Amino acid sequence: MKRIFLLLMLLPVVIFAQVKSKKTTETKPADGYTISGTVTGYEDGATVALLNGQTGAQLDQTTITKGKFSFIGKMDEPDFRILLFNGQPPFITLFLDNSNLKIKGDKVTLDHAVVTGSVTNKIFTEYNNEITPYQYLFNDDAPYDSVAIEKAAAISENFAKKYPNSDVAAFAVIRFNQVTEDEKTTEELYNSLTESVKGSGLGKYIAQVIADAQRTPIGSKVPDFTQTDTAGNPVSLSSFRGKYVLVDFWASWCRPCRAENPNVVANYDKYKNKNFTVLSVSLDQAKPAWLDAIKMDGLAWTNVSDLRGWSNAVAQQFGIINIPQNILVAPDGTLAGKNLRGPKLNRRLSRLLK
Repeated sequence: MKRIFLLLMLLPVVIFAQVKSKKTTETKPADGYTISGTVTGYEDGATVALLNGQTGAQLDQTTITKGKFSFIGKMDEPDFRILLFNGQPPFITLFLDNSNLKIKGDKVTLDHAVVTGSVTNKIFTEYNNEITPYQYLFNDDAPYDSVAIEKAAAISENFAKKYPNSDVAAFAVIRFNQVTEDEKTTEELYNSLTESVKGSGLGKYIAQVIADAQRTPIGSKVPDFTQTDTAGNPVSLSSFRGKYVLVDFWASWCRPCRAENPNVVANYDKYKNKNFTVLSVSLDQAKPAWLDAIKMDGLAWTNVSDLRGWSNAVAQQFGIINIPQNILVAPDGTLAGKNLRGPKLNRRLSRLLK
C-alpha cells in the first residue's frame, strides 16, 4: 500500500514484470464483475492482461477474437486494475468494482476508451478528468508550483467531500496529502469518509499516514543530540541552528544507503549555499570502513558516529529501526520533513529553499 498514490506514474515501469498467464473460463461469481470489451485495430489472438494496479502483477489474461474480449471475476473491494494490450502501453485504467463493465475503444486511442456500467469507475473518471491538468504534480521530480498545488488540492478536497461513501474519495484524500503534506486537513478529510471507505485498503493506508504523522508531527521540536565526528570532536545538532539540516542515518555496509548517497550529495551541492547542510549519523562499527565510505561517496559534510552499529545512541533516541532514513530539521529546530528519499528530497527542499 505504500506506493498506491503513485499508481498512474509507476505503471509504465512495473507492468512488464508479469506472472504466469491464464485463460478466464469460469462462470461469473455471485456479486462479481464482468468486463466486456470491444476494441478495433488488433488482430485476433492479441493478448489482454488484467493487472493489479498497485503492483503491476498479472492477475488474468485473455485474447481478442473478432475485436472482442472479456473477463470474469470478483472484487473483495473496489481497487485499481489495468488492462494491458499485447504487453505494452497505452493501457486502460479501471477503478474496478463488482459491476458489469462495457469497454469500447481503438488501439490508437486506447487510453481514452469509453468505460460504462460501473458507478465507481464513473466517479474515478470524473475525478481523473478534473485532476489531469495537474497530473504532473504527482511525479517525483515535479517542480514546485504553488498555484497548481492549490488548485489540485482544492479539486481533491472538494471531491472527497462530494463522494464520502466512495473509495475514489479515499484516493482523492491520498492525492491531497501528496501535494500539500497538510496532515491536519488530511485527517479531517479522512474523518469525513464513511466507515466502509475507512475500512478499505486505501482508507487503511490513509489511517497509517495519519498515525505516522501523529507520532512525529511536522512542526514538533526535534530533540538535540551530540556525537563525535571523524576526528573525535563532539558535534551537536543544535550547533547547526539557523540552517535547514538533513539528519541522515546510514552505514557503509548498507547497500540501499550507498545507493541513496549520490542523491543526497546532489541535493547538498544544489542547496548548500541556500542555508542547507547535511549531518550524517552512521550505524557503523568499524571506523576504517566508515571513513572509506565517506571518501568514496563524497560525503563532504559533517559525519558523526559512536561506532556502536544498531545500538548507536542517536539512532536509539529517534527510534531508527531501518536505514536509510532521515529527518529534515528547520532553522528553528523543528521538524520540517522525514523519510525524504529519492526525488522527494529535492521536491521538499525546492519548496523550502526558493
